Amino acid sequence: MATILQIESTPSNSAATSPREIVASEHEKSLMLRAWILSGLFFMALPGTLLGFSNLMAISAHHGLGVLPAAWVEGHGHAQMFGWIGSFILGIGFYSQPARGRSVLPLWCYLLWTAGVAMRWFANIYGWHWRFLFPISAGFELIAVLLFLVAASHHKLPESPQGKHVKAPMELWMVSVLLGTAGLAAAVVFNFVECLQLAIHGTLRSFPHALDQKYLVLLAWGFLVPVVWGFSARWLPAFLAIPKPDARLFRTALRLDLAGVLFGVAGLFKPATILLASSAIAIGIALHLAERPRGHAKTQGIHPSFPSFIRIAYFWLIVGGSMSIWAAFADQNGGIWGASRHALTVGFAATMVFAIGPRILPHFAGVHSIFSKRLMLLSLLFLQTGCLLRVSSEPLAYEGLIPFAWRVLPVSGMLELTGVLLFATNLSLTFLLGRSAFAADSRSEQAPAQ
Repeated sequence: MATILQIESTPSNSAATSPREIVASEHEKSLMLRAWILSGLFFMALPGTLLGFSNLMAISAHHGLGVLPAAWVEGHGHAQMFGWIGSFILGIGFYSQPARGRSVLPLWCYLLWTAGVAMRWFANIYGWHWRFLFPISAGFELIAVLLFLVAASHHKLPESPQGKHVKAPMELWMVSVLLGTAGLAAAVVFNFVECLQLAIHGTLRSFPHALDQKYLVLLAWGFLVPVVWGFSARWLPAFLAIPKPDARLFRTALRLDLAGVLFGVAGLFKPATILLASSAIAIGIALHLAERPRGHAKTQGIHPSFPSFIRIAYFWLIVGGSMSIWAAFADQNGGIWGASRHALTVGFAATMVFAIGPRILPHFAGVHSIFSKRLMLLSLLFLQTGCLLRVSSEPLAYEGLIPFAWRVLPVSGMLELTGVLLFATNLSLTFLLGRSAFAADSRSEQAPAQ
């Protein structure tokens, strides 16, 4: 399909030689991608953001975390990281693989992953047979990732022009995505082992605080960050009309990030946060985000503010990394840690999804363009305003510096929830009501024969 191939040059199955077979194969993959994205939107809006908002209301009302079960906080985080971001990344990953005829792997992976995330959220919130559901849900998620890795292992690297049997060096964006995929695999193994330990020996349905801190470093900086960096290196030069990433600085950023994750998992948070903050600065320079564009950004079909929000997202990454250093040296009640993680997950990751998602997901799913450019802008504005209020007020409230900040936190949550619901509505309407690009391609292929 022409519109898809212009964005992601994924080779088609060599057996599908006719245009009709190529369109049919891409259509089947796009339907599977829609299922992943719609599931991700559900986990983002309801088990994720709505639960997070209710948690925030309870925390604000009682001026602290004491009355809120840790399992509820972990249920919110699991739904966001695995249910939303994980579903989006796995769906795009399956879509980007070359078509090799019909395969049940994507479907089984989707069913296991979705069921695993749903069971974990249910067990965290309601506690019903959690000793049984915790290891089962973690096992489902682990098997789903293993199935994804099996499917990805069949993807052949491009051959070098120097010789038919010589493999070309792997591009940096692929290295970054593979590093993030390894981080995801490590995270689901970590999660499975600890869920099994909790089921056998635990007294509460939540990870101990010290262990959870290590797990969050692995999830955020070991999985989420490298994957987003990789896709940024792949798409942003074309989308923003900027130079390709500086290879030396990009490798430096990856090394700093990997070292920071290893220190974090080892519990050495002070050196870990310094390394991770340094990697955030290095990647911003490597991607040339502060340089003047060499042409016009590709904003066809989306709101023209798209380039600005991409740059804002990477600013939030630096804020999150910098605040994590502050947290490692000075946090007393969790407010600085919470603000730093919020800057990373909402300010960076969610902003990237809200900005670049309307640019690529409709085309990948076989729809010409996003349903509403105005809704795209509004969702980003609400998200940014809410995130700014949350990150600025959370340390002030938790650390007892300005009591009025407790009243700001619910407002920030309401703004972010509004942004999330607008984004989910816009993308859902795109899939349900958008004009199919496959139908247009089919008509264009039949036209010469008529």
